[in-house]
Amino acid sequence: MATLETHVDGLTLPNPFVIGSGPPGTNAKVIGKAFDEGWGAVISKTISLDASKVVNVAPRYARMRAQQSREVIGWENIELISDRPFETWLDEFKQIKDKYPDRVLIASIMEEYNKDAWVEIVERTQDTGVDAFELNFSCPHGLPERRMGAAMGQDPELLEEVSGWVCAASKIPVWAKMTPNITHIEDPGRAALRAGCHGLSAINTILSVMGVDLDTLRPEPTVEGYTVPGGYSCKAVRPIALRMVMELATMMFGGGCGAPIPEGDEPAIKGEFPDRSLSAIGGVETGEDAAQFILMGAHTVQVCTGVMIHGYKLAGELSRGLLAFMEKHGFETLEDFRGHALKYFTTHAELVRRQAEVKAAEKAARAGMVTKDAAWEGDSFVEQSDRLVSND
Repeated sequence: MATLETHVDGLTLPNPFVIGSGPPGTNAKVIGKAFDEGWGAVISKTISLDASKVVNVAPRYARMRAQQSREVIGWENIELISDRPFETWLDEFKQIKDKYPDRVLIASIMEEYNKDAWVEIVERTQDTGVDAFELNFSCPHGLPERRMGAAMGQDPELLEEVSGWVCAASKIPVWAKMTPNITHIEDPGRAALRAGCHGLSAINTILSVMGVDLDTLRPEPTVEGYTVPGGYSCKAVRPIALRMVMELATMMFGGGCGAPIPEGDEPAIKGEFPDRSLSAIGGVETGEDAAQFILMGAHTVQVCTGVMIHGYKLAGELSRGLLAFMEKHGFETLEDFRGHALKYFTTHAELVRRQAEVKAAEKAARAGMVTKDAAWEGDSFVEQSDRLVSND
């Protein structure tokens, strides 16, 4: 019987589906709702020590719809981190853990480039009983003037230093959340893991401009006539997220070079951090979507925008879809197929070589040439021999 039970960084989840940091984890009430609906874990909306500097605006969302079906395929937000007092969050974390002691609660935290602030938020938050931290090095908008979010995550040297502060102070697992708004996502990922982070989360939203209203001639979402670039999410970003998760997984766990690796052989690309974890994010709305990320090496799969569109009951649909995929292929556990697709990535030069090899074999077959001993046929032995003789 297939099981979705997930073991990662010493934590046990009933399934790999995690509420990603954002509005679906904005207070104790909705976090409790998520646990009641069966989510494997919940990551809170990002918190900081001083919420007084966090002021949201409205409207702060914009949507892209398919022209015919009107289905939402893209979502942009200019939402900031939590505007609720830090002390309120500490109280609510304790309440949640008291009510759901066996469920996994992860605190998303963000601070300025200040060691004392990072150490304080870690020490005070972990005392509430939360199970792990996710470091927000990736929010693409808001507070860049304070060197927070992606402004920190785009600088591997800075990120490594801050990750080191956190890992030295933390007694629980630490994940670093990666920004996609960078050329090589492996660079900050490697820096975070080098500093001691137990795992990586990827990706956060992609910096974007959703569009321009052709009646008002102003970009959206419009606040008093103006806007700022925001974070793009939903199913339209999934191909980009899959690519970046693949890059991180290959760096961490290793991969092949376009062919299955014989049992016992070393992978063509050896992983640098095979004992760390990877949490994938980006446009997941079905169990099949999740399966793709696990095939790319992810241990868990986060969903945020999908919950905002479909509600907390989505957890059940995700679980049913993933179990159906596993049963179709005869997989009993997630580890039976995690990372399986990584060995099929290679270089373009290798693709050219492989295709030429196949075409040559097909040409030989069409000419009736025998290339292997097992292919000789008794009834046409003489004819086959003649075809192997060079022209005189």
